[in-house]
Amino acid sequence: MTKEPIITVTPNMELVGRAKKGDLDAFEALTNRYEQRVYSLALRMLRQEEDAEDVTQQAFLSAMENLGGFRGDASFATWLLRIASHAALKVIRKRKGLVTVSLEEATEEEDSYGSIPHPEYITDWRQSPEELVRKNEVQRLLEDALGKLDEKHRLVFLLRDVEGLSVKEAAEALGLSEGNTKVRLLRARLQLREELTRTLGDPERRLIRTHEHS
Repeated sequence: MTKEPIITVTPNMELVGRAKKGDLDAFEALTNRYEQRVYSLALRMLRQEEDAEDVTQQAFLSAMENLGGFRGDASFATWLLRIASHAALKVIRKRKGLVTVSLEEATEEEDSYGSIPHPEYITDWRQSPEELVRKNEVQRLLEDALGKLDEKHRLVFLLRDVEGLSVKEAAEALGLSEGNTKVRLLRARLQLREELTRTLGDPERRLIRTHEHS
């Protein structure tokens, strides 16, 4: 006799199910659970509190309006962060006058593995930037380092390594190809590693490149 698969209903799934049926208390519970995370992502993307607050509000309004279309292919958190990313990108494009131009169309030609420079500073690290980003003692240093990244590289790093979206999900959220997303992610990681090495690396083990490889 074939056993039926056991399906575990998580608290999120239960809340989403209730919210889909019009239970506003359930949606409010989801909002309370993820509001700070959405706001943090929006603030890191936009670097302005007022815009981040507007995007957070818009993200939850959009989530409420489109909850019926949430199929559960990804987690609710991932789905919500993708909505927030789209809302933040609209603000970024409006700032730059790129309302009808995607980030990829505007900068695609610059992103290839051949364009990735060798870091100037190289040192032996036990932890990668994406691991360090979750540690409180270096949070301020990482925030400063993230602020020095080009916007297109910072956004990919935030979605992939900070928020935990897959490369495919990050690419879809940003309107990029997966290949371009991978290149930008690599550049972001290398730039962060170099920036943080200046502060956290052991000077005695630091190597400074004096020439470029041909």
